[in-house]
Amino acid sequence: MSAIQNILKETFGFNEFKPGQEQVITNLVEGYSSIAIFPTGAGKSLCYQLPSLLESGMTLVISPLLSLMKDQLDFLKSKNISAAKLDSGMSTDDYKNTLQAAKNGNLEILLIAVERFKNERFRTQLKQMNVSLLVVDEAHCISEWGHNFRPDYLKIPKFAKEFNIPKVLLLTATATTNVLADMCKKFDIPKESVFQTGFFRKNLFLRVHAVTQKHKDAHLLKVLSGKPHGAVIVYVTQQKTAEYVAGMLNENGINAKPYHAGMESELRDSIQNLFMSGEINTVVATIAFGMGIDKKDIRKVIHYDLPKSIESYSQEIGRAGRDGQPSLCCLLGNKDSVPVLENFAYGDTPEYSNIRQVLELIKSTEGNLFEVHPYRLSKISDIRLLTLKTLLVYLELAKIISPLYTFFESYTLKFLTSSEDILSNFKNERKEFVKTILNNCKTARTWTTVDIEKIVIESGSKRQRILTALEYFDEKSWIILRPKTSVDVFEITHKEFDIDSTARELATLFLQKEEKDISRIHSLIDFFEKDQCLARNLSAYFGENLQENCNRCSVCLNKAPTHLPFTELPDLKQFDYETLVRPLLDKADTTLSVNQITRFFCGIATPRLVQYKAKQMAGFSKLAAYNYKAVKEWVQSHKSS
Repeated sequence: MSAIQNILKETFGFNEFKPGQEQVITNLVEGYSSIAIFPTGAGKSLCYQLPSLLESGMTLVISPLLSLMKDQLDFLKSKNISAAKLDSGMSTDDYKNTLQAAKNGNLEILLIAVERFKNERFRTQLKQMNVSLLVVDEAHCISEWGHNFRPDYLKIPKFAKEFNIPKVLLLTATATTNVLADMCKKFDIPKESVFQTGFFRKNLFLRVHAVTQKHKDAHLLKVLSGKPHGAVIVYVTQQKTAEYVAGMLNENGINAKPYHAGMESELRDSIQNLFMSGEINTVVATIAFGMGIDKKDIRKVIHYDLPKSIESYSQEIGRAGRDGQPSLCCLLGNKDSVPVLENFAYGDTPEYSNIRQVLELIKSTEGNLFEVHPYRLSKISDIRLLTLKTLLVYLELAKIISPLYTFFESYTLKFLTSSEDILSNFKNERKEFVKTILNNCKTARTWTTVDIEKIVIESGSKRQRILTALEYFDEKSWIILRPKTSVDVFEITHKEFDIDSTARELATLFLQKEEKDISRIHSLIDFFEKDQCLARNLSAYFGENLQENCNRCSVCLNKAPTHLPFTELPDLKQFDYETLVRPLLDKADTTLSVNQITRFFCGIATPRLVQYKAKQMAGFSKLAAYNYKAVKEWVQSHKSS
């Protein structure tokens, strides 16, 4: 215990722990996997940062976004803790040096994205590292009950076992009872190793203002001009809204910058740095901004659009007032954007025919290995990439397929020295093996393609040995090695499944998920319109029962609930269906389903619509403001007439 206290003070400069931190850290140091459920800004990161200095091996941290890694890395380096990250934007030398430092035991913390586990090269290197603690940030992503389910997260328990990592720490701010039970089950963590602190923060002042869409800009300017003054995040749903609102604010004398996933990463980084340093005070952002950003003096978090769920709302307002000072969390609410939020759910639901197409491919595969080229299969089946990943996970759970590994279909390399010089470093059998590799490399100008399959046949060696050799050449700076085109390989463990019944079962699962996501949106609306203290109601959602109302949220102050307005839309009958849909039908090479046409009108891009360049057509997203089911009925009426 004295060692923990000493590190807390001498390395991190803190005299005492925040609630829950000491219990989690002690549990980890004593050798037990743990779960920490703390509200945003309550110090979850220290729960792995401090133990990493007491571990015998390296701490491997999985973060869902680069912004999470960047801020955490900057903090660790400021404390002279040896830490690094791996991401696709790194130079070859930086990537190579980071891996070498990890293998040599010179890193205390390595931060990665979960997708890094799919990298064949990384997994080869990871086997040579001594990892004693695996940390999963935003761990709610592992649960389908969560608001931000990510299929790749489901495989993390398997990776922990595969690489013999003895302990796991799961971190999240938004775990409901169902999500927590899922996390415990998947990682086999007992309830006594779950540490949860309260969600209520007395310095946050929650406000919900009923504002029509046409009055929203004026209301936003009014809120920004009022107290408290300081840094502001304005959250919006769509990228185009971020650009519009930032432009409007600048026209009104407020220095604001947009931030969204459609911008170049260098520009996003620049805007984030300017915000962190205080050179700009206002960022208008999609949810791509804010996760993991440790800026303590954010005075206002304003929702220009509705958040996606109660969990998202809790997470986003949690970025305000981390310094404990009074901070405003204000929602400018109406129901006009509900169809836009719903479209995210409807767009992620594949049709029965799409699912059946994937099952037919599995059924017709010769042998027991099913190779998935993700982008290619997404295009063939017209299933969005993330949804396709979820489908493959469902097929795993149904025990139809089992993941084996992910490899790169091909590798290219650039010679930094001659083949003869490389060969001169080896003798006997190894020299013959290296010669076989070099003889099966074809150079076109600068880059050389490696024919791995031919090397396997000629050398009689396994693919892994060839890859290890290429990695060694790369480490020695004899070559620069680059992977191309990832392929996920599954074993078909049950080929006698019935295509029709299986497709129906899977389609039902997706429809249930869609219903759950739609329900989550309407629960959000109910939350904002209830005649109950907002702070008390929010805490109850996450299992914390406050004894008293906060007496400062908009419901407590107004003594009445807020009713969110909505704009009446013209009847769909006024639109000329044939004129709007004709360009799409002319471009399509197959008969389009009711759902495909509905998604076209609602602005939901599918792989096939992208292939048809539908976004350039006048009808695309023409009816995005309308309820999806209403548009679908309208399309059905025209298709059947």
